[in-house]
Amino acid sequence: MDSSLVVRNARVMTCDPARPGLGVIDRGAMAIRGGAVVWVGEDEDVPASAGAGAAAGAVIDAGGRLVTPGLVDCHTHAIFAGDRANEFGMRAAGRSYLEIAAAGGGIAATLGPTRAAADGELAGLLDERLAAARAAGTTTIEVKSGYDLTVPGELRLLRVVAAAARRGPQRIVPTLLAHLIPKERAADRARYVAELAGELVPAAAREGLAASVDVYCDEGAFTLEESRAILGAARAAGLPVRGHVGQFRDLGGAHLLAELGALSADHVEQIDDAGIAALARAGIVAVMLPGACVQLRLPVPPVEQLRRAGVPMAVASDLNPGSSFCESLLPQLWLAATHYGMTVEEAWLGVTRHAARALGLAGPGTLAAGAPADWILWRCDDPAAVPYRYGAAASLIDRVYVAGAPV
Repeated sequence: MDSSLVVRNARVMTCDPARPGLGVIDRGAMAIRGGAVVWVGEDEDVPASAGAGAAAGAVIDAGGRLVTPGLVDCHTHAIFAGDRANEFGMRAAGRSYLEIAAAGGGIAATLGPTRAAADGELAGLLDERLAAARAAGTTTIEVKSGYDLTVPGELRLLRVVAAAARRGPQRIVPTLLAHLIPKERAADRARYVAELAGELVPAAAREGLAASVDVYCDEGAFTLEESRAILGAARAAGLPVRGHVGQFRDLGGAHLLAELGALSADHVEQIDDAGIAALARAGIVAVMLPGACVQLRLPVPPVEQLRRAGVPMAVASDLNPGSSFCESLLPQLWLAATHYGMTVEEAWLGVTRHAARALGLAGPGTLAAGAPADWILWRCDDPAAVPYRYGAAASLIDRVYVAGAPV
C-alpha cells in the first residue's frame, strides 16, 4: 500500500532547530513517504518527485491553516488503577500534598488498587488514557511505572506498557520510575534501594522494558544518596537517567543529574542558581509540569532564570491520579504561557522539540526531512490560537497523523 502524501498551502510550524524560532513557513508544504517526512519547504517549491507514486487524491490542501508536529508528552504516570478524587477535595479545603501523604494518601493510596488490578484491567485503563491523549494531539507519550513499588510488580507494569506500545498507534516511551519507599519497607529502606539498584534496574534493562530510569529525589521520597545509587545502577546498565527534583525541596538533585549527564530534570519548582547553571552546562532539559504545580499550589519554577541560563524547557501533563489527572497537553500549553510566564514560542517548543529531547529522541516533535510523519492539521492559522482557546483547543484539531497514517 502506497503511503505517499503531499500537504500543500499550509502554514507549517516545523519546530526545526535549523530554522529560527518555531520555524514557521507561512505558505508551506510537506511531502511524506513511508511514514516519514521527506521534504518541507515553500509551497511554490514542491519538487515534482515529492508525491511520486502517490495514489490519486493523496494531496491535502490545508487552505492556509496551521500544520504542526504531533505533540510530545514527556512526563506521564499513565498506568495506574483507582482514583484520588477525595484528595482533590481535601486540597481544595486547604490540606497540603505532604499532609495528605503523611495521613496515608498520596502515591501510597494508588498502590492497593494498582497491585490488585489484573493485567487486562490495567491495559484497558492505559488504552483509555492513551486514546484521550491522542484525541488532543499527543502522538508521542512517555509512560512511567511507579505505582507498585515491588520488583516483580514494577516489571509487570512495564510489560503492560510494552504491550500497549506494540498495539500503537502512538509512539510510547517507557520509563522505569523509582517513586518512593513503600510504607512496608520503611524499616529497611537501604535494602529496598539495593533491590531497586541491583535487581529491578538490571532486569528492566535485560528485557528492554525501559528507555530510561527516573528517580523521585525530594522530600518524602528518595534522598540524594539513594538517588545516586539507583541512577548509578541505571548508567551501569546502559540506560539514560532522568529525575523528579525540587518539587517540594531542593536536595541538590540538579547537580546529581548534571554529574550523571541526565536527559531531564522534572518539576524544579525549587532550584537555586547553582542548580540552574549545572543544568545549563550539562544541556539538560527542565520539564515544566504546570498542571501539578497549580493544583498543589506550589511556587512557579524560576522560568526567567532558566531562560537566561539557556536551559531548554519542556512542558508535560504529569498525568497521574493525585495531582494532575489530565491526559491533554492543551491546558498545559495555556498554563505554561500564563501561570508560568513562558512565551508562546517556548510553550510550543516545550510540547514538541524540547519534549522529544527530554526523552532522548531525535526527530519527533519536528517537521523536517527524515523526521517521523507525526503531524496535526489545525482549524486555525496562528500558533497562539491553541493556548488562547484552552477551553476548546481540542475542537481546533482537524486531523492527527502518526507515521503518516491518520489516527
